[in-house]
Amino acid sequence: MSENTWDALVVGAGAGGLCAAARLSHHGYRTLVVERLDRVGGRASTTELDGFQINTGAVVVELGGLTEQTFEELGAKFEVRPADPPILYRINGRDVDVTSGGWGLLISQLTRQGAKLLTGVGAARVDGGLLDRELSTADWVRRYTRNDAVQGIFRNMCGSVFAVGSEELPARVFLTYFTRKSAFKKFGFCPEGTIGIWKALVEVVERNGGEVRLGSEVRQLLVEDDRVTGARIRRDGETSDVSCAVAISDIGPSATLDLVGPGHFPSEYVGSVLQRDLPCAMISVNFASREPLIDAPGLLSFARTRRLCYVANFTATCPEMAPEGWHLYVGAGVPKPSVGDFDSEAETALVLQDLREEIPGFDRARILSIAVTRDDWPPQRAVAGYDLPHDTPIANLWNVGDAVKEYANGGITACVETAKIVVDEIIASGVGRSET
Repeated sequence: MSENTWDALVVGAGAGGLCAAARLSHHGYRTLVVERLDRVGGRASTTELDGFQINTGAVVVELGGLTEQTFEELGAKFEVRPADPPILYRINGRDVDVTSGGWGLLISQLTRQGAKLLTGVGAARVDGGLLDRELSTADWVRRYTRNDAVQGIFRNMCGSVFAVGSEELPARVFLTYFTRKSAFKKFGFCPEGTIGIWKALVEVVERNGGEVRLGSEVRQLLVEDDRVTGARIRRDGETSDVSCAVAISDIGPSATLDLVGPGHFPSEYVGSVLQRDLPCAMISVNFASREPLIDAPGLLSFARTRRLCYVANFTATCPEMAPEGWHLYVGAGVPKPSVGDFDSEAETALVLQDLREEIPGFDRARILSIAVTRDDWPPQRAVAGYDLPHDTPIANLWNVGDAVKEYANGGITACVETAKIVVDEIIASGVGRSET
């Protein structure tokens, strides 16, 4: 089989794409991954700046869940060091660990009138207790309390998990995730930066006869008789065609639509893709200090901030991420609105103001970079609850990643889950695998 003939083609080497490619190659599919950037990981990758490992998006990796299980199944190295406790909440000037006490402890720290709110959370744990799809998380909280600190914690929880404000996230999504999946998960950091775990999946693909081509861009997916037959790829100024039996896209349904051409899809599907193209936004401030600035070994979240959702402390568990003698952090917030247009300069200023007020010594810290992720390069391509299905009207084309998440899921784990679902469907169908 030549370098231009493959069982499976994966467009994009983000979390969903690499997990899908590694799973396919593990099951005997000769797999090609095409990535336009010079690195893997997509919006969960890492770049180097003056010896600091700067994550480009997702910073924490869940422990004990589907992500870790995937690496175990594939025989891939999973070097993630746990943060213990994973998250602290700054409430009334104190950093509180609610890992063991859960919702009751968290809400009791915020307000003395928390019983009604806890009743609402409890009702969501049982069938029939969830709300209609239209009510926002912020409006749901207002049913029980007007306490600003409670609203702040819920807003920042929405931002931390779903990269969207509580005003835009459906309460049904929030309550499903935090009552039925897991409210307070364990997670950690990779000492290479988040890119480290994806490099391990590249090794899986390559040892199983596959290839990951960086600096290469799929310009067109080729379709004949309502099936993807291959792709036109541009690399180093040259264009070549490859053939495949199965295609998976990790660049989002909207961009995939452009690669195929809308004319190959029913108008109803095209309309649905365009209607649900709802990327959110996040503002990240990467900063470093010679002195430790927070005590939390993982994330520190807040009750009374304007935009700042959390600060992540990388070097408490992974000192390799910074030059010797430095402490590395990122402060992340979601703008208002977090979906649609916003004033980037003004919203960034509010995140910086929060950091100055909440993190003593921030004014003396070195700001390494400020990233505003939005539009074509967002933290999430679809607001949770508004995702598209992972399959498409083209029988051998699937989408994976954060625009086709399962209901009420978010972050890296949600992308990993889409890859498992899609690959399981491909294997069950028997399509695409070569005999050699």
